[in-house]
Amino acid sequence: MDNNKMNNWPENSNVANYVNNSILNSLTLLTGMSHEIRTYINAIVGFSSLLRISGSNDDEDKEIKEQIYKSCEQLIELFDSFLDSAIIDNGGLETDLRKCNLDEVLAELIAEFRDDLVKTGNKEVNLETECHFLDISESFIDQGKVLRIIRCLFQNAVKNTESGYIKIGYDYCNGSITFCILDSSHCYYKYKEFLYTEDMNKSLKIFFDTTSAVNIILAKKLIRYLGGTIWIDWNGFTGTGVYFSIPVKVNGISNLSSQEFVKSVDIY
Repeated sequence: MDNNKMNNWPENSNVANYVNNSILNSLTLLTGMSHEIRTYINAIVGFSSLLRISGSNDDEDKEIKEQIYKSCEQLIELFDSFLDSAIIDNGGLETDLRKCNLDEVLAELIAEFRDDLVKTGNKEVNLETECHFLDISESFIDQGKVLRIIRCLFQNAVKNTESGYIKIGYDYCNGSITFCILDSSHCYYKYKEFLYTEDMNKSLKIFFDTTSAVNIILAKKLIRYLGGTIWIDWNGFTGTGVYFSIPVKVNGISNLSSQEFVKSVDIY
């Protein structure tokens, strides 16, 4: 069996029990998803009704259309994350290592996140980056899966952060690249519960947030598949930090020392 695929199985556990727990957790998530799906659909129907009766106020119509688009996007993301998680459980995942320039890829991703924050309309949250320029001419990673992981964790940060900041960071050291998504939310215990739970039904009764649970579960499965690790830590005294590290094959690392930069992007 491929070593990466073996990472999907917990060590020293009975395979049958693992499969049964996965099925039960999936059913629990489906139940929770049904509530959130109804919420998104009700929002779409409600905003559509407002659009029909709003008259000729262009600014108001634009705002309503943006809310409809946002609800549709959240609904699709929830479905995609759950289905991708199920595909991993069924062994339908394949590794797709490709050569890329990590600095360029991550710069594009951060620009995408900046636009996402603008779309939310939340002017109380800033996006910051704290990264080391890797200066790697070539790296071989499963770019699609890595970006999927970061997007899942960023979506959780946006969903749960009402004010303050969200910070994206990354660094390379000794054959591994470590990413962090830090925010000023108070979700340390919730994220930790979803990350380590063996009983999703119990966890969702403690923290009823199916979207965050699905995103964390998918990120965890993808990271394990890639041979990496994920952990939760405090960000300051009350904030939340999600970290993950994955192995990466690199060529052509510059002899220049890393240059750290911190950039704050105000979403006004």
